[in-house]
Order: sequence, then structure tokens, then C-alpha cells
Amino acid sequence: MEFRKIDFRYTPGITAVNEEQFNVHMQLYEGYINKMNEIDALLRAGGDYEQANATYSTYRGIKRGETYALDGVILHELYFQNMGNGYNMPNETTQDYLIQSFGSFEDWEKHFVATAKASRGWAVLAFDWRSYCFRNISLDAHDMGNITLSTPVLVLDVYEHAYFLQYANKKDEYIDNFMKNINWPIVDRRILRNVIGE
Repeated sequence: MEFRKIDFRYTPGITAVNEEQFNVHMQLYEGYINKMNEIDALLRAGGDYEQANATYSTYRGIKRGETYALDGVILHELYFQNMGNGYNMPNETTQDYLIQSFGSFEDWEKHFVATAKASRGWAVLAFDWRSYCFRNISLDAHDMGNITLSTPVLVLDVYEHAYFLQYANKKDEYIDNFMKNINWPIVDRRILRNVIGE
């Protein structure tokens, strides 16, 4: 399968970042697309699997790169999709789920912001199928902190590359602006499709 980038475009509805920051970030996303195609080509060619070794081997390097690059593709796509248009609140169904898992919408928001501030890579609102509730997950890297059998519904990139050109070291300001610029209908649809199954 060939990976092709989704043609995300900056629009006036995106207020969490400016156009320059957005476009630089898009170049990074395209790099993950290209690396996934390179990794898949290596795997199709055999990838030196007969010499696989857990201490060091070419195949180990390819497999470690695969999860990092693939998560890099997926997380960036979810992030770009759920940013913009500034719908201030989720629909009633999403709010009900957040209230069940966090006590109130406001408590979810406080915990999500704290998760973003505490994370080096990503803050992710995900549905945990094991405990059947929503959790705010902290990822320090694309493939470090993910919960097996969980479905991400809201993704915030907090790597410095996502905001530093515009905000410099003002990570908190970037997070606050993102929270005001969530595209809640996208999040609502993800919950409806992936969690409720409608």
C-alpha cells in the first residue's frame, strides 16, 4: 500500500496556529508519509528478516521505525482534522461520555490541558476499551505511551515543532488557543463512528 498525504489546507477557521506555523508542520507530516513508503518498500523486499535480533539488527531498526513513522502519520492526520472552525462545545452525547469518565466537562478540560502541559509529544483523548471509559493519554513520542485497544478521538500535538515558530517557549498559550479551536463536530463523529458504532 502506498501512503499518500492528505491535502490539509490552512483556513481562516484555524486560529490555534498561524499559516506559517501550519505550513512548516505540514512539511514534517509529509516526511512521515515518505518514510512509511520507504519502510514498506524495505519490508516488501525482505528487510533482512533472517538476521533479526533483539539486541541489534537491520530488521529491528526497520520495525522500530515502522511504529514511530506510522504513528507519526496517523497522529498528525487526526490532529490536523480536529483543529479549526472553533465550535466551542461538543454535542450532548460527547459531553455525556466525558461527564461519565471525568465527572464534568470542565474537569475533563482541566485534565486534558494538564496532560498536554505534562507531555513531550502528544495529548490524546482516547476511549479505553478495557475499562470502557475515556482517558487523557500522555505520549512522549509517537510510539511511547499509546494504550493498546484504545481509540483516539481528540489529538493535540505538543512537540515543539507544532508551535515553536509562532509561540517560541509559550507552550501554555498554544495549548489554550488549541482548546478554543477544537473542531468538535469531528470529535463527535469519531465517537459516534468508533465508540458508539453508528
